[in-house]
Amino acid sequence: MLTKVLIANRGEIAVRVIRACRELGIQTVAVHSDVDAEALHVRLADRAVCIGPAPSAKSYLNVPAIIAAAEISGADAVHPGYGFLSENAEFADICEQCGLTFIGPSPTDMQQWGEKVPARRLARSLGLPLLPGTGVLADADDAVRQAEEIGYPVILKASAGGGGRGMKIVRSPHDLRRVFPQAQAEAVAGFKNGDLYLERFVEEPRHIEFQVIADGKGDARVLGERECSIQRRHQKLLEEAPSVAVSQELRRDMTLTIERAMRESGYRSAGTLEFLLDERENLYFMEMNTRIQVEHPVTEEVTGVDLILEQIRIAGGEGLSIPKDRPIVMSGHALECRINAEDPETFAPWPGRITEYHPPGGAGVRVDGGIYGGWRVPSAYDSLLLKLIVHAASRPDAIRRMERALRETLIGGIRTNVPLHLEILAHRDFRDGRLSTKFLERLRATRAA
Repeated sequence: MLTKVLIANRGEIAVRVIRACRELGIQTVAVHSDVDAEALHVRLADRAVCIGPAPSAKSYLNVPAIIAAAEISGADAVHPGYGFLSENAEFADICEQCGLTFIGPSPTDMQQWGEKVPARRLARSLGLPLLPGTGVLADADDAVRQAEEIGYPVILKASAGGGGRGMKIVRSPHDLRRVFPQAQAEAVAGFKNGDLYLERFVEEPRHIEFQVIADGKGDARVLGERECSIQRRHQKLLEEAPSVAVSQELRRDMTLTIERAMRESGYRSAGTLEFLLDERENLYFMEMNTRIQVEHPVTEEVTGVDLILEQIRIAGGEGLSIPKDRPIVMSGHALECRINAEDPETFAPWPGRITEYHPPGGAGVRVDGGIYGGWRVPSAYDSLLLKLIVHAASRPDAIRRMERALRETLIGGIRTNVPLHLEILAHRDFRDGRLSTKFLERLRATRAA
């Protein structure tokens, strides 16, 4: 059993891991940059170690400093959270070489699923459905030649990336030649890897993802799906479970396919397989995230499975706590709103001191956050303040509960995107479940008309 976990992260996910460790009787070590010295995760952990100045490259991405912090604090394990080093196979390998248990997938898992082109090959071999696409492109000429075979429109993607960087929608050979060097430059800047590939572009898909948890020893379970179509700039904003667009039959078939794939690949820990759902209800594999997701709480709420506890138990050598003969049943409906420190119109970050903070409460309301009144939101990091999660018996009930909770959320001194969430929830298309990744774009266009 693990005894002391260092959390190589910050903000709400660091607080979330601290809570899980406390429930298991495990001590925690927080690491922080100098501007995060008063952060909530630092104040809640059993011990805290400063690992560098504000820039992530000198603190939360500083592997030698994190390993040193683990050594001096006596930690025997590291939880990477999400972002930062969470999908860095080299970091996971270094942890293991230094005698630290990495709470997450193996370095091999990360390597084989981490880059999109090899992941597509692996997914195909495991029977997962794929959009027509290519391997790594040699150059712009190669891209044009292969795009003609796929058929326009296509989407140009970075093999090593995500979050929209290096991603370009292309509708003609001329456009493809024009954006190819731009996408390559973005990929190099963002991921130090300029490899690009093409996929057929689906105009208005839904973004559906399936949560998996596996012990690496042949036991793998799918905990249903999440709807993640409400996005801005390829970043998710509001998520829910289950998806109204996924039928019982499709859910059952994908669960069997994914569980078989995870067992065959020997996957370990939590992971998420992301798919596009087209207008004909066809699912196509996009990528796998070999880490815990920001939106994992909605799955926890509808299944009753604590994914962070499962991660820690698996890393400590235990199997899944879910009995093999227990079917995974999603009960009710859950929504999650990401509350960011940003202008709700322009999405510009809005750092500053929080002068007051009152979180919502009541039945079926959960707040995963990393803030408190008087704390100063730094400008150096992601603008996520907290995640507001609700659970109710039905989707309409969950929407009403979320509206109530958002109106109870008081955060003074800075601007947040709470008004935008209320606007989304009130929209007829959202209430009717007519969603796509273009939802927010269309909402803003309609408002401007």
